[in-house]
Amino acid sequence: MKVTAYLVRHGQTYMNLYNKVQGWIDSPLTKKGLEDADNAGERLKDINFDAAFSSDSGRAIQTAHHILQANNNNINIISYQFPELREQFHGYFEGENLEQMWQFVGEQVKTTSEAGVLKNFGLEKARDLIAKADLYNNAEDNKTFWKRVDRGIDRIRENTKDGDKILIVSHGMTIRSIVDRYNPALDIGEPAKNGSITKLIITDKDIKVEYFNNLGKV
Repeated sequence: MKVTAYLVRHGQTYMNLYNKVQGWIDSPLTKKGLEDADNAGERLKDINFDAAFSSDSGRAIQTAHHILQANNNNINIISYQFPELREQFHGYFEGENLEQMWQFVGEQVKTTSEAGVLKNFGLEKARDLIAKADLYNNAEDNKTFWKRVDRGIDRIRENTKDGDKILIVSHGMTIRSIVDRYNPALDIGEPAKNGSITKLIITDKDIKVEYFNNLGKV
């Protein structure tokens, strides 16, 4: 099986705008966020999708809706919302100031900025550090995160067939984590931008990342 997937990060939300930690909690798209979604739709309007997938977060569902509206052939296709495609869960830190979270988490390794932690320890170790720092032990560690996301990818495989072209709308760190795992050369330390497109080739047992974080023509 070979499925072509266009993986989009949702549009900007109010939590993004206010620099808050946003994983499983949700907030609406801003005016710019709606523009992010519409711009992604414009770049993907010539693709007739066979199915659409998103996380069950409102910001992802709303972004997917705007993208599909750009092509009349995509309006009535089957759309799935899977909780497995959510952003990583930050537990106690959800809704907190992003910089304050990294100061707290980074104290464990004496590196108190997001850029420093990710550069020195990588995405997967950073998840473990967040989980270890969570006072309530609810945040996902790296093993738990990947068990969930891998299950989501398997659910996509179960609901597609060879040759399909699909839309997936997910979240910044989830998208970057997929890129970092399957084509680390493309991860140059920049987060996935709101409305950006990452192209995947999903086979029975593997994922190929063809490009990441594209804000131009696909």
